[in-house]
Amino acid sequence: MNPPTAPRIKRLLLTGAAGNLGRVLRPRMKRHCETLRLSDLAPMDPAGEGEEVVPAALEDAAAMLALLEGVDAVLHFGGVSIEKPFETVLPANIVGAYNVYEAARRQGVKRIVFASSNHVTGFYSQGETLTPRAAPRPDGFYGLSKAFGEDLAQFYFDRHGLETVSLRIGSCWPVPTDRRMLSSWLSYDDLERLIVAALSAPVVGHSIVYGMSANRSTWWDNTPSSHVGYRPEDSSEPWRAEVEAAQPHVDPSRPEVRCQGGGFVVLGPFPFAGQE
Repeated sequence: MNPPTAPRIKRLLLTGAAGNLGRVLRPRMKRHCETLRLSDLAPMDPAGEGEEVVPAALEDAAAMLALLEGVDAVLHFGGVSIEKPFETVLPANIVGAYNVYEAARRQGVKRIVFASSNHVTGFYSQGETLTPRAAPRPDGFYGLSKAFGEDLAQFYFDRHGLETVSLRIGSCWPVPTDRRMLSSWLSYDDLERLIVAALSAPVVGHSIVYGMSANRSTWWDNTPSSHVGYRPEDSSEPWRAEVEAAQPHVDPSRPEVRCQGGGFVVLGPFPFAGQE
């Protein structure tokens, strides 16, 4: 791959640096900034050249204010990344997202790239083609928290001029592993291309982009967000025969097959926190 290029950022913050995608992005984003500040609560490798490692809890407002000091742009990939009970999702994904945005406002940060999710619209059927203007139909508490994050981003742009590109990330894995991923797959290289576009587009306001590669079959159309400049180069197609052979039959009557959110639409219900 020829790595995408963008104006070099002085200090770039990556939250969720110990997560699955955070670990992928850490070496890739170093070439796009002078200093990469890395944050998470989970263990992280020690800081290398051009890195700062700063553990911090998203739900700690004072810690977020300190974390964003001197930061020029944020890749907000921190928080709970799978479906969980609401009381688990709430602190990091909802309170934490607010803390990141309020700290960014107070510290004068100009742009955030927010790791949203395709699960914001997971209850649409796989027969529908959505644009980034599609109204949210979250498929669980995780998707609901990401819908909140998108609304938060819109509010902070409208009120304070803080720009965000919200990435409705599909299935970002090394290779597609099932039939759903033939439509939703996002390669690691295309994820980097998407982030670089989101950081370098001259004007984004609050823009939403579906994070997908150039797959033959897809449920999403990014035309309304073409101003962001994302141009995917990879495709799930080389794995189609292998995936279809491994998963020859699916039952279209099952909600996890019918809906874009896949298995997330059938997770739960979880025990209510107030139950004895």
